[in-house]
This record gives sequence, structure tokens and C-alpha cells, in this order.
Amino acid sequence: MPVPVILDCDPGHDDAFNILLAAAHPSVDLLAITTVAGNQTLEKTTLNARRVCEAAGIRGVPIAAGAAGPLHARPQGVLVAEHIHGSSGLDGPSWDAWESGPGAGFGHGQPTVPQDPRDALTLLRETLTGHPAPVTLVPTGPLTNIATLLLAHPRLTDRIERIVLMGGSVERGNTTPAAEFNILCDPEAADIVFGCGVPVTMFGLNATHQVRATPEVLGRLTALGTPLSRLCVELLTYFASTYREVYGFDAPPLHDPLTVAHLIDPSLVSLVRAAVRVELTGTWTRGATVVDLDGVTGLPPNAEVGMDVDADGFWDLIVEAVRVLGSA
Repeated sequence: MPVPVILDCDPGHDDAFNILLAAAHPSVDLLAITTVAGNQTLEKTTLNARRVCEAAGIRGVPIAAGAAGPLHARPQGVLVAEHIHGSSGLDGPSWDAWESGPGAGFGHGQPTVPQDPRDALTLLRETLTGHPAPVTLVPTGPLTNIATLLLAHPRLTDRIERIVLMGGSVERGNTTPAAEFNILCDPEAADIVFGCGVPVTMFGLNATHQVRATPEVLGRLTALGTPLSRLCVELLTYFASTYREVYGFDAPPLHDPLTVAHLIDPSLVSLVRAAVRVELTGTWTRGATVVDLDGVTGLPPNAEVGMDVDADGFWDLIVEAVRVLGSA
């Protein structure tokens, strides 16, 4: 049976590919998409989720906007990753041109895939209570929406099969020396999620940096020869340029789709059980995920943590997803 999934995301280049993978693969039943501020503002990430669904022909999946900022306001305002994802959050393609182009089915820079009138919390609650089986939550941005759900409806934990998230690292961060972006955006929310008692699987930078969009990958996507594949190449080309400029990477890591790829094929990533705690107060380490791989703290494991990745198998899934959706 397909795994029932809700994606909670902040599109974002890598989030876009996670939406494609979840929608394309028969092993996943994509029930809903909720959005959160992160890679860009909430307004932009919600628009981007609609844009991706429009471009890929994904219909009938409700998209609802969630938290516009963290649980507790930051003195410096909401953290976004414009230096990586651009002013739109999905820079690279000319979206106005794409959205008014032949066969696109919409124009004037606005997709026809609607935004659900419910907010993310309501959509999460109604989807969890209305589905006959427990649902897997897949958050790939700041964890504010998921923490809000857990705080508002603690009895719904029995409707959550597991939480499979992208965030953190067993090593160093990417936004501060210690903290990865998603966790740093809302450390208090992350602390709630890791401590909620629902099974958590974490894919951090140590794992996601193993799946980089090399020129070979771009060549495979280009060879598909569809409008969707060209859009994907444009997205990855822009993503590559910012990762090269900011981090010096020769190819950008496609972080978020490792979550859904794991649900499709658990053999793609090795997992270890470990105690994971989120640093909330450190002057230099706030937002860090402290992963006790060696059991030195004596704390009980509360998460599975992704380690070694079959990158070739991962990219096979991504390319196939783009092929399937692009030929529909």
C-alpha cells in the first residue's frame, strides 16, 4: 500500500523536487501540502508550491499556508535564505514566461492550482483525523507548523505514523558553524518535534551533501526533452550557481527529496538510532542538533539518523519522477 504523506515545506529548489517525487511515485500517496516561511517568506513559499504543482500537472492535492515565522519572534526578524534560493525562492526560470507559455494553462504570473482556504493547522488536523490510517509527516523546512500541531492537538500523535524530516546535521551547520538552516529558523519548534514521542527520522547535512546535482545529473534531465525537465534543469542551474558562490560546492546538494526517497526505498540510506537534542541557548551553538552517535550521554535514542546514501539510486528516482510527470 502507498505511504500516506503530508509534505510540510518551504519551496525552495530542493523542496520543489520533493513535491515532484512524492507526486510521481506510486509508493507515496500525497494527501496534502502545507507551507511555512523559510527559504522565502510564507507568501512566496506558498506561491512556489502552487507553481510547482501547476508545472507538473499535480491537481487535487490541497495546499495550505502555515506559519509566517517561528514560534517565538526573533529580534532580527524572520530568517530567509534569499542568498541561496533568490528573491522568489525559486529563482532560475522566468516564471512569468513559463506560466504564460504554450501549454502551461495559466498566465500573468499566477498558477491556477488554488491555495486551500484553510490554514495549515486546520488542513493538518482534518487530514490526520479524516484518513483511515496514520499518516507520515514529511517536514523539509522550519518545523513551526509541526510543532504548532503537536502543541494544539497533542492527542493527534496516534494519527501520525512517523515524522521524516530534513534538518540538522551530525557534523557542522550551514548557516552558522553549528546550526543547519531549518533548525536554526525555529529551534524551539525543532525541540518540540524531537521530543514529541512520535518516531522521528532525521536527514541532516551529513547525509544530504552526498546527493549533489552534478553535470551528469543535469545531462540526464536535459535528455528527457520535456518542458518540465527543462524547468528542472533551470532550477538546478541557478541552485548550482548560488552553492558555488556561497559554499564553494562544485555541485549543489538536493537536500529535501532524501526524505521521500527514503520512504520509497529504505535501502537508499543507512540509519542509526541516536539521542538527538536541539541546542536552544548556546551563544555560538543555538540551533545545533547534538547527535549522540556513541551513546556517551546515556540519553535514550529518540530518532533515526541518516548516514550513508546510495546517491545513484537517489538520482534514479528523481530522474524517473521528472520523466513520469513530464510525459503525463
